[in-house]
Amino acid sequence: MSLLSAEHVTVRLGGADVLSDVSIALNAGEIVTIVGPNGSGKSTLLRTLLGILPVSSGRVTRNARIGYVPQKLALERTLPLSVRRFLSLPIRHSRAEADAALARVGVPDIADRQLADLSGGQLQRAMLARALLAKPQAILLDEPTQGLDQPGEAAFYRLLEEVRRDTGAAVLMVSHDLHVVMSASDRVICLNGHVCCEGTPRVVSNAPEYRALFGLGTQGALALYQHDHDHTHDCGHDHA
Repeated sequence: MSLLSAEHVTVRLGGADVLSDVSIALNAGEIVTIVGPNGSGKSTLLRTLLGILPVSSGRVTRNARIGYVPQKLALERTLPLSVRRFLSLPIRHSRAEADAALARVGVPDIADRQLADLSGGQLQRAMLARALLAKPQAILLDEPTQGLDQPGEAAFYRLLEEVRRDTGAAVLMVSHDLHVVMSASDRVICLNGHVCCEGTPRVVSNAPEYRALFGLGTQGALALYQHDHDHTHDCGHDHA
């Protein structure tokens, strides 16, 4: 049984279909990345899976505790709020729990610092620590490395692999970074209003649907990424 799934989901916003007949599933222990051009419905899909947005048709099924790392912090960062206090919103956690979560994500010394004083990378790790406090079976992340430099991106993806290894939590993330993130993924879903293609990074990088969206110069390190069980499926049509 999947931890999280969408079956033939259509989402209409402002009178237009943003997602059309989308079916995806997240299974235990895997890292899945959703890629696609701007306006392809990636964040909409994540918010639909979380239950923030309603489906127009189809069904979303959640069979897991879910942790969520949003693209942007809903709180005003200039508010006087320590990291430790942030970790206890909205559910209070003990000092020991908060310290353990921060240590787990590699920033054990920021608990008493103000959110406004954190770097972009530190803030992302603080948000991941907050998600981990829920002891999730699945972690959903919306462009978690936006605004980070390349070393920061690579370090954050390594951290996600460590979290998956240590906690067993599955990871589903939306990303704009085609190279690093896809090579870190077990499976990639290419979205453009519908699922264009899906499979291992190597298969997706070679799929005509993917190349039509991102061009031929997008392979980079992907060509080095091999899986013995490569497979893919595509929807066989273009999205207008």
